[in-house]
Amino acid sequence: MSAPSPNKLAVPLAPILPRLELDADGTALLASLPDAAAGLEALIAAKRMPEAMRLIAHAMPKREVVWWGCMCARAAPNAALPQQDAEALAAAEAWVRKPDEQHRRAAMAAAQKTEFQSPEAWAAVAAFWSGGSVAPEGQPVVPPADHHTGHAIAGGVVIAALRGDPARAPDRFARFLLSARDIAAGGAGRLAPEEN
Repeated sequence: MSAPSPNKLAVPLAPILPRLELDADGTALLASLPDAAAGLEALIAAKRMPEAMRLIAHAMPKREVVWWGCMCARAAPNAALPQQDAEALAAAEAWVRKPDEQHRRAAMAAAQKTEFQSPEAWAAVAAFWSGGSVAPEGQPVVPPADHHTGHAIAGGVVIAALRGDPARAPDRFARFLLSARDIAAGGAGRLAPEEN
């Protein structure tokens, strides 16, 4: 019998708290909790889903969180998605499958062809901000801040939740949460695209 998969959200909460940009009530809600998994449950119980999405984006490993952003974008499709945004999503997914320097830079090149208005674009930016250097090739190394990937995905996931019909956001957040939990447990986190 194999050991159960570790929960990738069971990471210390204290280092993540400053990245969550919580109000005083949110900070008090999470102050005494030991890990991000417990923090997530507290935010869900308090019906603070945007903050819960933000916590996931900062708690999961970067490769997994970029994949989660891609899955959320695919779950809330845009029938009128510009081709450039579709290409940004494909580039982000390619980086997840092979997280090397070539794919990381290709993700940003694809994102730069968008207007940075879609979850697809922000997934590609998040892949680029996952490591390496943000300076042009051949220039001195300028590493991205460690929290940039989480910020990009948190924003992209909220854009996906609100896309087209903001009234769908509560249902979308619930589905995105299922995806995140699956990914955190070692799964693929795939969600069927919603029907328009």
